[in-house]
Amino acid sequence: MTTQPRILLFDSGMGGLTVARAVARQMPEAHLVYAADNAGFPYGAWKERDLVGRIVMVIGRLIEVVKPDVVVIACNTASTIALAELRAAYKVPFVGTVPAIKPAAAQTKTGVIGVLATPGTVSREYTHSLIHTFAYHCKVILHGAPRLAEIAERKLKGHGIDLDELKAEVAPVFRKRDGKQTDVVVLGCTHYPLLTEDIQKVAPWPVTYIDPAPAIARRTADIVEETPLKGPDPSVPEHGTVILTSARGSASETLAAYGTMGFPKHMLVDLPV
Repeated sequence: MTTQPRILLFDSGMGGLTVARAVARQMPEAHLVYAADNAGFPYGAWKERDLVGRIVMVIGRLIEVVKPDVVVIACNTASTIALAELRAAYKVPFVGTVPAIKPAAAQTKTGVIGVLATPGTVSREYTHSLIHTFAYHCKVILHGAPRLAEIAERKLKGHGIDLDELKAEVAPVFRKRDGKQTDVVVLGCTHYPLLTEDIQKVAPWPVTYIDPAPAIARRTADIVEETPLKGPDPSVPEHGTVILTSARGSASETLAAYGTMGFPKHMLVDLPV
């Protein structure tokens, strides 16, 4: 590939860095720009209609700044509520992130699946439709963990984890039923793979954890292959830039965390709530 594909990765916060890491491994030649809507974080507190409007507006501004070939919505909440609206509003190809319920249903041996997600993702019709379509034959335990994304961000910023707090956040997906127990847990928020090793420490028994990031990276590579590339543009942010929508996210520990995940440069596109 002679031209670098320019990929914009978007999340409400730092969770999408797990997807960015996978995309970088899949496509080391790609020009990656990460954007965090930290002005709107956390998305779980928003009313759905207001949040859809927010996401469509923010993505529009980011497309103007980055001029991407492909946009990866590295956020389950944004994908489940706004992907259709984004595709209708903008011509750039989008790759979404949805709970990995289909592969979980294929991998489970006991038929008992846990889905760790945000409260918003758990309540969305899209998630229930995935279960009805792909896991109708399984017992699916949905749990909207209210603080897990924030715990993940704290960890990435170098803070310790309260294992008792973490245990309480994840415990509901570990269930026993008719002599069988959860054997697969879907990490239904891109923040959660940052905590996999920690969750393993507090889990009551071993399970398979499904991180959707590698599959998203493969899908992104497929879309890039099908997309005419725009080519170099000196006006766009450099590779390895993180864009923040509020200056309140520019504390040194936050920027250091982005740097450790491959985004050492930063810029502000001020989009207040």
